[in-house]
Amino acid sequence: MAGIEDQIREIEEEILKTVYNKATSKHIGRLKAKLAKLKEDAVNRALKAGGGGEGYAVKKSGDASVVLVGFPSTGKSTLLNKLTGTESETAAYEFTTLTVIPGAMEHKGAKIQVLDVPGLIAGAAIGKGRGKEVIAVVRTADLIVLLSDVFNQQHVNVLLKELYDAGIRVNCIKPDITIKKTSKGGIRLNAVGTLDLEIEEVRTILGESRISNADILIRGNATQDELIDAMLGSRVYIPAVLAVNKVDLIAPKEADEIEADLLERFQQAPIMISAATGYHMEELKDDIFDRLGFIRVYLKPQSGPADLEEPLIIRKGATIEDICIRLHRDFVHKFRYARIWGSSVKHEAQRVGIAHHVNDEDIVQITIER
Repeated sequence: MAGIEDQIREIEEEILKTVYNKATSKHIGRLKAKLAKLKEDAVNRALKAGGGGEGYAVKKSGDASVVLVGFPSTGKSTLLNKLTGTESETAAYEFTTLTVIPGAMEHKGAKIQVLDVPGLIAGAAIGKGRGKEVIAVVRTADLIVLLSDVFNQQHVNVLLKELYDAGIRVNCIKPDITIKKTSKGGIRLNAVGTLDLEIEEVRTILGESRISNADILIRGNATQDELIDAMLGSRVYIPAVLAVNKVDLIAPKEADEIEADLLERFQQAPIMISAATGYHMEELKDDIFDRLGFIRVYLKPQSGPADLEEPLIIRKGATIEDICIRLHRDFVHKFRYARIWGSSVKHEAQRVGIAHHVNDEDIVQITIER
């Protein structure tokens, strides 16, 4: 592993000292592709070495799964306890959490699984510490809570780098790139919209994975890094919430300065919290709910009022068909029509088809064939 680490370090240093321009773009593309392959090999070796270990085969439950990611001693266990009521062991020393501790958080009708994993350390992506186990859990999550504290907010950079090196793209939209390998014809590049990448850059990058014949379709613009991600095909795209803990231990002015600094650096406002006192816990729960893209739909039977106590939790952009599938797959085949009360229709009790998109807090009545 040390050999791979040395190679990774050398390539990273060469990329940093090489000025990017049209003349060097092919060279930088080749270096980035080679670096990505080395990091992926290192991560794969780490994940295979010794397996996940006891406690890491976590069965997903509820409407979504959220994982708390941070360095040791940032207060993840205390935060889990506050969010879910789960009694996770805590102590004033590092590496307290030795396995994955699951808890269940209920908010706005959603049942959300929250996972507390061991703290990450630098080098976790290639297996240092309990990195391989933590990364394996994070890759399957629906949302990441990046947790730092007021004394170590600079750790956020390291956390994001470890996740990036492990193929986890935080708060990124998956680029619309299709790579279809062919038996001949070389590299053929097609683009929909403006594309800054040159065909020679594309050929050089794909050449690092020994792809010499392929049809490439890129919708929208794309960077070298995005093309490399599409080429490797192993990246996961996960939304994240940034929280800074222990705000109760510093002056309000210091907390404001930390918040402003992180907002400027990451273009995302952190939630300043205290897991110990419960400060801003409801705001954090709201942000988790919103970042997961949840909406609430209330079901109305054929006769009688809608059930406004227990909503059906689905994702934004869901259709009546998605609701039918959640209720019972036979509903799709037997579906006749639905009626909607809410913001997704022009008038109350409007009749809609199975492809209709619902909005938050819509009331839905489904009629099926008997």
